[in-house]
Amino acid sequence: MSSHVETIVHDEARAVTRDVVIRLERIHKIYRMGDIEVHALRGASLEIHRGEFVAIMGPSGSGKSTMMNIIGCLDRPTKGQYFLESVDVSTVDKAGLADIRNKNVGFVFQSFNLVPRTSALENVELPLIYAGVGSSERLRRARAALAEVGLADRERNMPNQLSGGQQQRVALARALVNNPSIILADEPTGALDTRTSVEVMEIFQRLNRERSLTLVIVTHEPDIAQYAKRIIQFRDGRIHRDVAVENRKDARQVLQQLPPEDDEDEA
Repeated sequence: MSSHVETIVHDEARAVTRDVVIRLERIHKIYRMGDIEVHALRGASLEIHRGEFVAIMGPSGSGKSTMMNIIGCLDRPTKGQYFLESVDVSTVDKAGLADIRNKNVGFVFQSFNLVPRTSALENVELPLIYAGVGSSERLRRARAALAEVGLADRERNMPNQLSGGQQQRVALARALVNNPSIILADEPTGALDTRTSVEVMEIFQRLNRERSLTLVIVTHEPDIAQYAKRIIQFRDGRIHRDVAVENRKDARQVLQQLPPEDDEDEA
């Protein structure tokens, strides 16, 4: 084993299930800019099992965002194979990738990406419209998703009537509404304050615990990564370190220890 790679067997995650949801084999990604080649990924191999909660970290240019885009079927590897739910998606055409994204992957972004003049409920319904789900079923599932993230009473609010944390929860409900295999979250707490960040991580941990939902987040914040079960660090297009999280943070406990919101506002 190379000295620059540290691998630890993830006993806790593997005990949940042996199902591999994500498998990447010797993934390379090369971007060409004129005569210049940029090697964003250099033979990265990775497995993520059903029910894992993984944080991907690394400095700018390390390859973590490229890896996330490939996992989310937003980009293709230049070389190597990617299996999602045992399907080799590295050979699927654009229409097929769009279908896989809609059915198998839920996305949460730092900037929320909500439609401005559309209610919370209608934002959550959007993936179901693309999937051709009927109106009554769309309404039922969208309301259930909003209730799951604690926003049952905000379904008629427009994004500009919601706080940043509430907007992120709407985005999470939208990601959940199609019952995807995995949730991919790109810097999901990057635009949020401390308390709201922990509230979002509490929802992630609850979904992972109660639904065995597979979660993959990209974050530059070490504190946020400590809520995951496993941390994968990228450097120079390669996996530099892959470890189970010791002394994992419990978001519910952290919230209990934070000062009340009024106290924070006064500070």
